[in-house]
Amino acid sequence: MQLAVIANILIMLGLIYVLFRFQKKYMPFTRRVFIALGMGVAFGAGLQIVYGLDSPVISQSISWFDIVGRGYVSLLRMIVVPLVMVSVISSIIRLKDVGSLGRISGWVLGLLMITVSIAAIISILTSLGFGLSAEAITSGTREVARGEALLSRAVQIQSLTIPSMLVSLIPSNPFLDMTGARSTSIIGVVIFSAFIGVSALGLNRKKPEIFATIENSVNAIHALVMRMVTLVLRLTPFGILALMTKVVAGSNFADIMELFRFVAASYFALIAVFVVHLLMVAFAGGSPLTYLKKVLPVLTFAFTSRSSAGTMPLTIQTMTKRLGVSEAVANFSASFGTTIGQNGCAGIYPAMLAVMIAPTVGVDPTSLSFIGTLVITIAISSFGVAGVGGGATFAALIVLSALGLPVELAGLLISIEPLIDMGRTAVNVSGAIATGFVGARAMGEVNMDTFNENDSFELDMEAVS
Repeated sequence: MQLAVIANILIMLGLIYVLFRFQKKYMPFTRRVFIALGMGVAFGAGLQIVYGLDSPVISQSISWFDIVGRGYVSLLRMIVVPLVMVSVISSIIRLKDVGSLGRISGWVLGLLMITVSIAAIISILTSLGFGLSAEAITSGTREVARGEALLSRAVQIQSLTIPSMLVSLIPSNPFLDMTGARSTSIIGVVIFSAFIGVSALGLNRKKPEIFATIENSVNAIHALVMRMVTLVLRLTPFGILALMTKVVAGSNFADIMELFRFVAASYFALIAVFVVHLLMVAFAGGSPLTYLKKVLPVLTFAFTSRSSAGTMPLTIQTMTKRLGVSEAVANFSASFGTTIGQNGCAGIYPAMLAVMIAPTVGVDPTSLSFIGTLVITIAISSFGVAGVGGGATFAALIVLSALGLPVELAGLLISIEPLIDMGRTAVNVSGAIATGFVGARAMGEVNMDTFNENDSFELDMEAVS
């Protein structure tokens, strides 16, 4: 191992120790996340300035940093399935009424479909306004390799019609889905968990003594899983430090500047969709400024972690403890929001790619028939998009394949993928929270006194468990 690599590892260990000392001194969690973000950006930029972009020193150093960064992401993936299962089952059992389940599901799913459709329309208009086109992007070795990988993956999707795709969401083997074997495994787990919850409600009417045992067991498991979630989330500053170092040190700023128009268009669309979320809150009778203050910490976490599912416990905490949303609605909105109707990954990204790629095969992206077909396809295909890294790619493959567009051209954006994925994840979480608040308001399930409280900016990690 080179001396320079050892030096970089020692610097990383030193930064981790600094964050650990902050934790031991009980520095608020949100502040530690921001500090870790700044450290990662500064360290990554320093590595690139000293060694250069393609230096083997950087690649070897990053492979060691990945023990922390990718290890953290793996832990997030580890808790997703048990977290989704226990949240959905617990929410249904607490309802004690199947009719309430139908109302909540209807509002949450309906609003998610509406918001992802609006996100797609905003993305289409933004793409046309910025004049985005895949023809203007130069493809290098990395882009070509990425395109070939996407093409081989799309072969498995092209034979899948929309009706068959919807049927495939039903888990024929729920235990297989618990392993994450399919791209739609998370929605399969949600459906299976909902069946368990509804079955338990049936026992409540016929055999209440058995239901009481089930309820106590679910509550105990729920407490255990949420404690496990808390332990993982406490590692967030360390994970973000390593992940941001990798992103900045490995980013080709020349490529980013070449694709600056796409980056700018992406964030313009993301901000516009977030404004729509604020308008939804205002329409439902909440103050957008109060809402913004209370959701900003969890959106920052989502931005840096790039995991909608990993953010789920904080999403639920924000809705219940800060916005006054009932636990049932919060759990459903957070659970469905990680798999269905993701505004950033399933709405903005596929629409923007489709508009960019359409002219390469002679399709007019401004025609109403193309736009209408695209929006409907995005709304339907948004079911089952995984909430941990890669969901946007899966959504794009489905949409592009359904429209007969060349999927390999999506590989042209590989160099800026991490940069825009952070913003997409934050908007995904924002959509789930806004949906939960608006749906809960419509059903009278919001405590506005809690919403209007002037509470702390900081996230409370202990309150998660």
